[in-house]
Amino acid sequence: MAVPTADILPQEAAPLPAPTDEVVISVQNVGKMYRIYDQPQDRLKHMLFWRFGKHYGREFWALRNVSFEVRRGETVGIIGRNGSGKSTLLQIIAGTLAPTEGEVRVKGRVAALLELGSGFNPEFTGRENVYLNGAILGLSRDEIDARFDDIAAFADIGEFIDQPVKVYSSGMYARLAFAVAVSLDPDILIVDEILAVGDLAFQQRCATRLRQLRDEGLTLLYVSHSPDSIKSVCQNALLLVEGKVFYKGHAEETMNKYLNLIREETNAAMLSKEAHLPRYIPFHSLAKAKLRYGSGHVQIERVELLDEDGQFSHSFRFGDMITILVEFRSYIEVNHFSCSFLVRDSTGVDLFGTTTFDERIEFPILRVGNRGLVRFKFLNQLRIGNYGVSVALNRTSQRDYSDNILFDQIDGAAVFSVVPDISRPVHYKFFVPISIDYEVTFE
Repeated sequence: MAVPTADILPQEAAPLPAPTDEVVISVQNVGKMYRIYDQPQDRLKHMLFWRFGKHYGREFWALRNVSFEVRRGETVGIIGRNGSGKSTLLQIIAGTLAPTEGEVRVKGRVAALLELGSGFNPEFTGRENVYLNGAILGLSRDEIDARFDDIAAFADIGEFIDQPVKVYSSGMYARLAFAVAVSLDPDILIVDEILAVGDLAFQQRCATRLRQLRDEGLTLLYVSHSPDSIKSVCQNALLLVEGKVFYKGHAEETMNKYLNLIREETNAAMLSKEAHLPRYIPFHSLAKAKLRYGSGHVQIERVELLDEDGQFSHSFRFGDMITILVEFRSYIEVNHFSCSFLVRDSTGVDLFGTTTFDERIEFPILRVGNRGLVRFKFLNQLRIGNYGVSVALNRTSQRDYSDNILFDQIDGAAVFSVVPDISRPVHYKFFVPISIDYEVTFE
């Protein structure tokens, strides 16, 4: 049975420490240009004659007019497609690459985990590279001695710590590089996609350590293609598109903008193959939805949350039955229609959901003007807190979603709270039914 919202309010996790007003990274109108040559000899010609006004090749700007600031204690994710300029930007901030134009100011000790292979001398052992990196960051030998055991334990590479790093696997290299970077007390940590080479257990340890450092006030710049990783580690995020800043804001909002761009590109590619369909139809209902995208061929008209008695509710206890009601209307004829939902926690991490397609529910062909509704029912097994519901309408007939067209998606279409129930606490994000047996031997 659902309870009124006025009942006991859900307990939220403690808020993250707010960044200070002190700017530690200032990027102003930064650009990085490379010259692309169609023929090898054009490079030499350009070197010889550019001062006389003769230029060969063409300009390619990896970054252009990039400006933003990062404050002490802020954690910022850098996201974008391959080739958008993410790694170039991090290298410029780390000081390993000079910008063509603009200015970068960095205040404090910087540790950077960029492309695999940077920062270590391949001929030195892991131990020697630990001391080398510590010295570069300004630590004395005694200070590194005091930290070495923790570094070796976190890296967990055993006797390889005394072997040259040139014999390391990519995973071993990443373990040691991360252990060194987070153990030498940097003011600013810059992490590129290097962590993707580690195994799953190592990635989870890294994410936990990053969250711990974030809570302690570390300033972090973090590149990852994992939406959940960005949203769980970072407070804010910067989206780069073709070398320019497209959006900067809260991590969840920025990631949604990024996913929206990808979906629009996918939709455009699919719709170009179906000339009989209009490319887009303006949305007629729920027009004020903050995050909404899709072709508009089939549109969401209403999303409601119902309790087990069929009454509207936005507050539930553990064990309550929750129904997500989705009403829609079709503006074209559609076969292979699918409706989906997902539930996100207050940090924006996707927890669970499903699609009617994955559940192998087959809709009849929708005609122009047809209306319909879908009811998703699930038993609430979430811990206390606030949650958002996203809903989407698609067309797909292939199990790999290769012919998917997104008609309509609304992120945050509904919100609800799970309130405390002292008779059944949930200590993790959600509860999964578990079978337990035990034995006791009495002497």
